[in-house]
Amino acid sequence: MMQIYDSLAREKRLFVPGDPARVTIYVCGPTVYDHAHIGNFRAAVVFDLLFRLLRRRYGEKAVVYARNFTDIDDKIIKASQETGVPISEITAKYARIYDEELAAFNCLPPTLKPCATGHIAEMISLTERLVAMGCAYVADGHVLFSVGKFREYGRLSGADADERLAGARVEVAPYKENAADFVLWKPSTPDEPGWESPWGRGRPGWHLECSAMIEKALGETIDIHGGGQDLKFPHHENEIAQSSCAHGGAPLARYWAHNGFLNMGADKMSKSLGNVALPRDLLKKHHGETLRFALLSAHYRQPLEWTDDLIEQSKKQLDRFYRLFNEAPPTEIVEAPESVVLSLEDDMNTPEAIAGLHDLRDIAMQLNGEPKRRAAARLKAAGELMGFFANDPAAWFKWSPQGEGLSAEAIDAKLAERAAARKAKDFKTSDIIRDELAAQGVVIEDGPQGATWRRG
Repeated sequence: MMQIYDSLAREKRLFVPGDPARVTIYVCGPTVYDHAHIGNFRAAVVFDLLFRLLRRRYGEKAVVYARNFTDIDDKIIKASQETGVPISEITAKYARIYDEELAAFNCLPPTLKPCATGHIAEMISLTERLVAMGCAYVADGHVLFSVGKFREYGRLSGADADERLAGARVEVAPYKENAADFVLWKPSTPDEPGWESPWGRGRPGWHLECSAMIEKALGETIDIHGGGQDLKFPHHENEIAQSSCAHGGAPLARYWAHNGFLNMGADKMSKSLGNVALPRDLLKKHHGETLRFALLSAHYRQPLEWTDDLIEQSKKQLDRFYRLFNEAPPTEIVEAPESVVLSLEDDMNTPEAIAGLHDLRDIAMQLNGEPKRRAAARLKAAGELMGFFANDPAAWFKWSPQGEGLSAEAIDAKLAERAAARKAKDFKTSDIIRDELAAQGVVIEDGPQGATWRRG
């Protein structure tokens, strides 16, 4: 059975969905005003893996995975004001880029991709309920949630009162009854986007958006709520407070899952620190599957040091697997071996699962003929469950970074030239061409069916 570490319970728990016929998961997506960084992608890849595992156990149609786009936010408004580009164009552009880049990481599309601006009516309704219940109040054109009305506030993050104020990252406004109270709805100036509401023209607070989208798309209580560790406080803490109060104490999620930070040296990767690596740039130099492998190389709850060496080692490991598939193309579709499945269903233990992939490869390398191809098929099924091995082996070894090295067409032309030289018994020219290609990092392998090539 599957186990998941529940951040709220602070322990691994057996996963039991509320309804096995409709397993629900929500993950906080990006604020689409700029390119996402690779730290943001760790969460997307981790929860893509969880999505795959849930689909395997409960069936593809039974799992409903929602990952939102925050398309109204002060950062987006600022980007529009600075560039003169309409907000809708900015958000559509970066949402499209985010989806395209995740596809390069072999992430499955989520079942639902709700946008904040498509749920304004639900946000106003949720806010009205909280005000009517006495859990929120109106002050100076703002509607604020009163954290004192929710006794369990702080339970998820474990933050004390001082940490809550520091972590909220907001100025303590004079209209707040309690400095830790957070905004549900705020007024918009004439040059800012806004919607009519019972409290005047305005726009939603960030925390309110996810609660409203979850309720609309998935229901009052979902099975799993995921996101990065940095979202525990204040974002997820505030989601819990407003949703639980609005729903008569019902929990927002049965399980809370959070991935650890991606670090660049001594610091976590952060746009505010300026130490970010962008998938946009990384994908020009590295295959998306290599980057996915690197992101899953450490346990998802642990910090991960993002280095060039990590990426290089990930590529080398994938090369070993693809060489087997090149030598012994799998001849059948099989189920993923239980050894790897058990590791993944134990709180997504990817280091152990990757070790299992190497064990499967080692077994296959000791075999020949059909037994070797069957063993390769078991390895392929195990890797595919993790989102690996989606490429044709020949294409894998021919891939090159953008703008680097000879193109595949140029190499094929050189190979044809070499074949003609060999046919004419001009072995000197043949050897020169081989050496020229080797200097470009191209390895030629002569076989009964002729010469093939791969990048070394």
